[in-house]
Amino acid sequence: MSSPSSNNRLRSVELDEESLAAASRDQEQERQIAIFDLIEENDFAPEGAEGGPYDLRIALIDSRLALDVTGPSYQRRYLLSLSPLRGVVRDYRMVCDSYYDAIRNATPQKIEALDMGRRGLHNEGSSLLQRRLAGKIDIDLDTARRLFTLVCALQWRG
Repeated sequence: MSSPSSNNRLRSVELDEESLAAASRDQEQERQIAIFDLIEENDFAPEGAEGGPYDLRIALIDSRLALDVTGPSYQRRYLLSLSPLRGVVRDYRMVCDSYYDAIRNATPQKIEALDMGRRGLHNEGSSLLQRRLAGKIDIDLDTARRLFTLVCALQWRG
């Protein structure tokens, strides 16, 4: 993991407002926490860049994920197909919805079981995102986890 003084890091993250759907309070809080955590601690090194820190803008363009990265003497848009992520995002969203409902009404055992499933899908999606960015942007698993949360936020249609 990069230290705060490292150049291979993000200094800002922005979600394209036009790409976002309306969100529940829980979803909005998850977005804000992911952005805060991502800025606080991340390891982010675009291929071919001489060093950051970097600014990241995340959007959906024509059903593709757009990552606009800018930094000192560096500006690039990465476009990724969302098709490989769709299944895990859909499953993650369903488990999250059940988890949020369970927090208000279910037994601790049910909440724990849903949380374990949620974390497992989150890890799966994060690893997939990390692999999809390989050769484009080097990120560690914690950074991939936070980015996956934001990718889900862009696709949340509920």
